[in-house]
Amino acid sequence: MANKSKRYVGAFEKVDRTKQYELDAAFELLSSLPSAKFDETVELSLRLNADPKQGNQMVRGTVNLPHGSGKTVRVIVFTENADEAIASGADEAGLEDLIKKVQGGWMDFDIAISTTSAMRQVRTLARILGPRGLMPNPKSGTVTDNVQEGIDAVKAGRVEFKMDKTSNMAIIVGKRSFEDGKLAENAKSAIEAVGKARPDGIHGKFVKSISVSSTMSPGIKLSSGVFNQF
Repeated sequence: MANKSKRYVGAFEKVDRTKQYELDAAFELLSSLPSAKFDETVELSLRLNADPKQGNQMVRGTVNLPHGSGKTVRVIVFTENADEAIASGADEAGLEDLIKKVQGGWMDFDIAISTTSAMRQVRTLARILGPRGLMPNPKSGTVTDNVQEGIDAVKAGRVEFKMDKTSNMAIIVGKRSFEDGKLAENAKSAIEAVGKARPDGIHGKFVKSISVSSTMSPGIKLSSGVFNQF
């Protein structure tokens, strides 16, 4: 436990690393751990039985968290009608000017949405936005001609998830300030969304393990009963 704070050590000692917890019990334990001086983000960490090198086994999707993510989401919209997008709640909007701004290194946003017609030009940003998981994509609902609906969805608590190169995935499910029950309901929705995103090319158990943690806490392993249907 070298270089760990007293707060972290205290939290680590309360978590039984050999035990698997049911969903409600996991969040009750999490709320009992020493907290940081800020409202920590709570997320699920999943290990998947999928090969990221196989194109037909890539796992990605979105989930609408019933109680929101607790995060203030900064949204930009690539569109020819910037005024309409701003009126709909976008933090920044535009097309050629916004593309140049991003090419210049500006990345002060969390979600990028594009209209269908704008995507022809937005594709020039693939090398910049793609590695950061910010490239607009129809599968995640971020390529849409209903800009108002797209903005409302991401700001209300729609969270995107994507498997990384090590077959792992992290999904935000709320904040430490949320009630335990609301975190559990958000987590259940997220787990179900991942299950529905299972690619056809995967055989056997899809989800190997899931743990829940906050920004400054150790992971709490969930019981396989929470996800064994996947």
